[in-house]
Amino acid sequence: MFFHDSRLQYEVRVDNPNPVFAKYLQQAIGGVEGEIRVAMQYLFQAMGARGPVKYRDMLMQTATEELSHIEFLGHAVALNLEGAPASMQEDAAKDPVVAAILGGQNPRHILSSGLSAMPVNSVGTPFDMSHVYATGNIGADMLANATAEAGGRVLASRLYNLTDDAGMKDMLSFLIARDTMHQQQWLAVIEELGGYKAVLPIPNSTPQEHEAMEHSYYFCTTSLDKDAPEGRWTSGKSLDGRSKFSVRKGEPMGQEPSLGKARPDSAAQSEQM
Repeated sequence: MFFHDSRLQYEVRVDNPNPVFAKYLQQAIGGVEGEIRVAMQYLFQAMGARGPVKYRDMLMQTATEELSHIEFLGHAVALNLEGAPASMQEDAAKDPVVAAILGGQNPRHILSSGLSAMPVNSVGTPFDMSHVYATGNIGADMLANATAEAGGRVLASRLYNLTDDAGMKDMLSFLIARDTMHQQQWLAVIEELGGYKAVLPIPNSTPQEHEAMEHSYYFCTTSLDKDAPEGRWTSGKSLDGRSKFSVRKGEPMGQEPSLGKARPDSAAQSEQM
């Protein structure tokens, strides 16, 4: 059950409405880095969470917070569209890069939504849920969540740099801060579960006899003209403590694929049969 408070989670103030910036903000709503994605990701992870109840509760409450972010971002889009002078698009077009890449205002904000936000990204593509990751494995899900929040914080930082509006900068500074916390909380679960050594490899419940471990810890170098790039992943103890990293030149270990002749009823060419 969800409840709603009519007040926004954070104040939204737009000092100088800008329909072009409204288009940018759509990425924070319906983009792969946006709030619809993380709200649905945490919601479905929560609904499938097994084990300690606290993890389900944390996921559900954070999913609900992300719904709040959709709400105030949607309000920000509407405020940027309301009353914006027509000259805004003309001003944007003076910058050839902006004109070529961004194309000014999204016409669907007028034609489809009546100067309101939509569940789409900055180029008008609807969010289709294909980037909602909920595996039922808490280790895999926490890593996916930290990555999602990292992408969201990158986006919020870029949006912050794209506006001179003090109200929008204030709102985005709040989103940047919340992304910081959410990155931290998902990685804190990994730490609480024993850190990377205990969590990795994911799933850590897979029996070792199910894994061809002679292939588990070497970096496969496939370059013909360079040596393997040396780093933490090429030498020393593996992160899970089960082995040591090494380097091995990529060599084919399988057969050359051949499917033989086509079936007579397959409608292939005669030469294939």
